[in-house]
Amino acid sequence: PTPTPINLGVHVVPQQAAYVVERFGRFHKTLGAGFHFLVPIVDRVAYVHSLKEETISVPSQTAITKDNVSITIDGILYVRVTDPYKASYGIDDPHFAVAQLAQTTMRSELGKISLDRTFQERDALNALIVQSINAAAEPWGIQCMRYEIRDIVPPRAVRAAMELEAEAERRKRAAVLDSEGDRQAAVNAAEGTKTAMILRSEARRQERINMA
Repeated sequence: PTPTPINLGVHVVPQQAAYVVERFGRFHKTLGAGFHFLVPIVDRVAYVHSLKEETISVPSQTAITKDNVSITIDGILYVRVTDPYKASYGIDDPHFAVAQLAQTTMRSELGKISLDRTFQERDALNALIVQSINAAAEPWGIQCMRYEIRDIVPPRAVRAAMELEAEAERRKRAAVLDSEGDRQAAVNAAEGTKTAMILRSEARRQERINMA
């Protein structure tokens, strides 16, 4: 949490910041950017919030895909406080809460898809996590702007199998290209032979005409 300033009667709130003020222990008002007067002892700055977009690193975790493959995944959240009052009183630590929610949602969504689709549908997973977080975090006064999956790490044996599969696919494509090259060469050779035969036939015909 951001340290709160001591109330000396005068406060200058920086741009893109908000101070939540309590009077006799109860919410009194929210101060926006600018110059403000408060009553010493009676008023207290209870919470300080940055209204800038902030990044939260979501720790790596283990999740199991629909085809029962255990993978390690982590990501980054981009969030912004939209309501300082709710961010102060809606939950104890909104940033920690959205990080935990991101982890829970990611595990849930990964359990619905196979490992192959996990790599193919990163954007869709990111969008689902943002949607789920914002649905739950509205009472907390915080909004998730976007989520980015950083790393997806399958087990070593799965990585080896994927590398073998990729190598086999590369060899298959190379074999197809070689086959296409051989076929085209054979076609070109046949076309050349056909053209040569036509030319020889035309030459013999012209020779017979000339001799007649």
